[in-house]
Amino acid sequence: MNKETSASSPTASHVLDRVLVLEMVRVTEAAAIAASKLIGRGDEKAADHAAVEAMRAAFDELAIDGTVVIGEGERDEAPMLYIGEKVGGAIGTGPKIDIALDPLEGTTITAKAGPNALAVLAAAEAGCLLNAPDTYMEKLAVGPGYPEGVIDLAKSPSDNVRAVAAAKGVEPSEIIVCVLDRPRHAELIAELRGLGCGVVLIGDGDVAGVIATTDPDTTIDMYMGSGGAPEGVLAAAALRCVGGQFNGRLIFRNEDEKARARKWGIEDFDRIYKLEDLAKGDCIFAATGVTSGSLLDGVKRLRGGRMTTESVVMRASSGTVRWIRGEHRTGQS
Repeated sequence: MNKETSASSPTASHVLDRVLVLEMVRVTEAAAIAASKLIGRGDEKAADHAAVEAMRAAFDELAIDGTVVIGEGERDEAPMLYIGEKVGGAIGTGPKIDIALDPLEGTTITAKAGPNALAVLAAAEAGCLLNAPDTYMEKLAVGPGYPEGVIDLAKSPSDNVRAVAAAKGVEPSEIIVCVLDRPRHAELIAELRGLGCGVVLIGDGDVAGVIATTDPDTTIDMYMGSGGAPEGVLAAAALRCVGGQFNGRLIFRNEDEKARARKWGIEDFDRIYKLEDLAKGDCIFAATGVTSGSLLDGVKRLRGGRMTTESVVMRASSGTVRWIRGEHRTGQS
């Protein structure tokens, strides 16, 4: 099954070839299938390791000269898919592409067999994805169809809800906001509920949470709260492809985190990043479900060594979104 929707006419790109769009799905499929063997086994590290190894191997099959700009951490922390690592089967000769990735977005989810675990990546021409340090980021997102600037991270959560409600033509109490269920969000949740908002709490997986604002079937209007900065860039890449608005501000807990940010060229620690500050130009976003959730069905293992996967791949230049159902046999991806 390959369902396709397109928001605009295709635009040619010399770097991100159409073939590469579908090849990226093979990479996320490989990671998701590998991680799915560990669903519900209670071992987060083993699940993440399996996804990382499978994704790294799948990249080697692609004719690209890729550089990981968001990955598993710095080289001294991660043996592969670390920031700055070169990936692809055409180093030095293929198209130069920056890659942001999370082989298993939702390690805890996978270990506990919860919803919304994904294998995700974003790819763009060199220099088009922010080298976000591995810190937290305060995030604010809304789906497509609103006037530019309807959200502003410099304003309070209440002010942002009121602005989106006014643009939507409803009362603030009719707005539904997705928030990570963390103790640090207690005040935010209380403020939103004080407005009468519906609050959808998720245990993990804030990439899926942000993307949920673009799907009317979820009924989620906004995403708020802090989570990983790398996931913020991945979510921004998806929103670049399908529409929506995003604000992000890095959160630094100590001087070490600021030093890491400076290493990647970040000097303004109070900057509010907009969508195209995080992901600009033509870009591709791909995700495959590991466990079933609001965005995608998870990997299903059937009799006879058969498996099914569900993936989504998006491209900014064309506004194209493809939903892909894959059928695999053991040992294949």
